[in-house]
Amino acid sequence: MARYTGPKNRICRIFGEPILGSGKSLSKNSFPPGQHGPTRKRKAASEYAVQLKEKQKAKYTYGLLEKQFANTYVEASRLKGATGENLIKLLEARLDNTVYRMGIAPTRPAARQLVSHKHILVNGESVNIPSYSLRPGDVIELKPKSKANPTVTGMIGSKNQKINWLEWNEKEMKGTYLAHPERESVPENIKEQLIVELYSK
Repeated sequence: MARYTGPKNRICRIFGEPILGSGKSLSKNSFPPGQHGPTRKRKAASEYAVQLKEKQKAKYTYGLLEKQFANTYVEASRLKGATGENLIKLLEARLDNTVYRMGIAPTRPAARQLVSHKHILVNGESVNIPSYSLRPGDVIELKPKSKANPTVTGMIGSKNQKINWLEWNEKEMKGTYLAHPERESVPENIKEQLIVELYSK
């Protein structure tokens, strides 16, 4: 299973963004990690380094390892339209990401755990594959047993109103994946064109 288990604050500091948590540490240590901290002299990043860093940011944000991310990119390149936008759409269509977006889980790792532990139903059937790709019209909900589990229901928060490609019924603990999102609707600060340029080399 693809997942990052290292220190989250370190990753947040590398990118200067709270991509793996609350980002509380950024207010204290906003400089990149390393032996010499803020006093270390850093060379201007090359074009390749900038592109690679953007790919790494996307990987950590959505919780994919290298091979899985590369396969997703290949799939995106085969679809009609801009490859970069297709890549974001495929990443957003992942089941674990959708569970997180709906507010069923507070973080993507927590959403991945809910899916892996078979708490989630897709169109009435149990799915325990975090990378499962959703299609418009798919219905996502908690299992009846899980709806009665206070540990699971205690994680549920309100859905971000800006996420307009998802519908969530808090009373029934059920939601619908309405459509693949347009790039401008996705709040993640990822420059997908740099990733396309990296893989095009």
